[in-house]
Amino acid sequence: MLFICYPKCSTCLKARKWLNEKGFSYTERNIKEQNPNYNELKEWHAKSGLPLKRFFNTSGTVYRSLGLAKKLPEMSEEEQLQLLSTDGMLVKRPILINNDFVFVGFKEDEWQKLDL
Repeated sequence: MLFICYPKCSTCLKARKWLNEKGFSYTERNIKEQNPNYNELKEWHAKSGLPLKRFFNTSGTVYRSLGLAKKLPEMSEEEQLQLLSTDGMLVKRPILINNDFVFVGFKEDEWQKLDL
């Protein structure tokens, strides 16, 4: 599994602790140092079945400073994916990726349901 996180994010810390307590092995990637690229985001979006807006860190300062709450509805998916690939701080985290699923954000009850 690939665990994409921001080390200073409290939700990411909770998710990491949960994974470790359950004994799962994963590769960790710092989203700020190694932002997901366009192709990764496109693949993960398709695999997740989630609306693309769920991939945006809507509570982040970059999101707010760019005024994306008003701009996103006017943007195509292509434009949104391109934008997400420019700055890891725009991307919702943590993201947990396996061959069969993509989790965006940490909701323990969702993660608990799947046989990781």
